Amino acid sequence: MSPEQYVQDKAAKSGSSFYYAFLFLPAQRRAAITAFYAFCREVDDVVDEIQDTGVAATKLAWWRKEAAGAFAGQPQHPVMQALLPHCATFDIRLSHLNAVIDGCQMDLEQTRYLDYPGLQRYCHLVAGVVGEVAANIFGHTQPETTAYAHKLGQAMQLTNIIRDVGDDARRGRIYLPISELQQFDVKAHEILLRTRPWGYSERFSALMKFQAQRAHQLYDEAFALLPDADRRAQKPGLMMANIYRALLREIEAENFRVLEQRISLTPLRKLLIALRTQWTGR
Repeated sequence: MSPEQYVQDKAAKSGSSFYYAFLFLPAQRRAAITAFYAFCREVDDVVDEIQDTGVAATKLAWWRKEAAGAFAGQPQHPVMQALLPHCATFDIRLSHLNAVIDGCQMDLEQTRYLDYPGLQRYCHLVAGVVGEVAANIFGHTQPETTAYAHKLGQAMQLTNIIRDVGDDARRGRIYLPISELQQFDVKAHEILLRTRPWGYSERFSALMKFQAQRAHQLYDEAFALLPDADRRAQKPGLMMANIYRALLREIEAENFRVLEQRISLTPLRKLLIALRTQWTGR
């Protein structure tokens, strides 16, 4: 299997909303974002699939060494072999890859966030930086587009956090800031146990509405930052944003029943949202 086929399979099998946006890109940009996304998936899978934290830490260290070796001209893993040819063209730097690894390292080292600024740091590494790289690959002419992409990445990460409260609890993780759990009188052990009858109480609903409002605000702020001159080039990012925001609204419509189920959009709905964005440019 070629490196290009490896990263294509990695992206396709993930079932991610990102995959639908990739379909509309020119070949070189599509190859670059697919390889970069495959790198992010490989690193993220280390944390999600390896239960022994020592083994996971060793694997992340290996990826850090592999990334450095690739930028020194010696890529070994098919993901790095597929990604490296695009790095100079689209200004993908070793610091970008290390930031993603740093974010995954945080997942190994902590399972709680005391406050929102602490969570913002995590979102910056695993999503804001990813947004910046994606914006570089999609193409832009204005510096404001980088700020747009970073904020949009954070909005989508907050949407992921809202969607995955139950899944994360099964892994012993809570990304909702402790200070905000206290603000709404929701106990950490309640989330971890995911028990009824408290599970969908007014307290939990109020907490989740607060989280959703913050995510919506970030989406609005991000869209306001995108210059008209770069809107056409950034259509793939807008596709992803529209898919994620539709997911957020679906979660809201389901009254945040995220403790016992993982709310998602069908592949057809994602494709239709991507097509609509392609046609309208918004």
